[in-house]
Amino acid sequence: MCLITWNNGRMYVPAKFAVTPDEAWQIVDDAGAGMLVITTPQGLASVFLPVVVSEDRRSIWSHVAKANPWWKAAGNTGEVLALFVAASAYVSPRNYPSRRENPNTVPTWNYAAAEVRGTLTLHTELEWKHEQVRALTHHFEQGSDEKWLVDDLDERYRDGQLQAIVGIEIVVDSIEGKAKLSQNRQEVDRLSVREHFEHGTLGQRLVAERMTRPE
Repeated sequence: MCLITWNNGRMYVPAKFAVTPDEAWQIVDDAGAGMLVITTPQGLASVFLPVVVSEDRRSIWSHVAKANPWWKAAGNTGEVLALFVAASAYVSPRNYPSRRENPNTVPTWNYAAAEVRGTLTLHTELEWKHEQVRALTHHFEQGSDEKWLVDDLDERYRDGQLQAIVGIEIVVDSIEGKAKLSQNRQEVDRLSVREHFEHGTLGQRLVAERMTRPE
């Protein structure tokens, strides 16, 4: 279940903005990449990476360049927080028809976000990294007429590239999601925000896609 109150540092999710676990995982999938955050003796450290989720949703896989010191700071079997944002846009009070009657309105921000907490394991095995990169590219090449395949590479070149990365596996402990989409506004305001966003910036259009029209 998604949390609806702040607890042990977890995401604050008011009831109006709560999503189901399936919806939270959809946010992760739609985002495609997220910020992985760890605690080190020197402080917080982060890295932004594309991810693929296992079919049973018990783990998340990625990889990082071996030259990136993040993985050394992470060590092995450490706690990690993964943050994902699938839609995000500023909402102006100008979008609220109700302000004609009540001008005391303020700006806000609409978004769909999820956070995953888990335990980190690093992988240096060539075959594990090969499978991870194969799964990652297969996931993101879906829908393409001509899919790019890892196995089309020259084997020596491919293995050289794999030697230059470190595999990342996150065993999932929990997931929380939040979709703040003007649910706390009057329906006329919510519909107006969606209509303004439908032909706006990419961020606005992504928010609009998540906002449902009234029946």
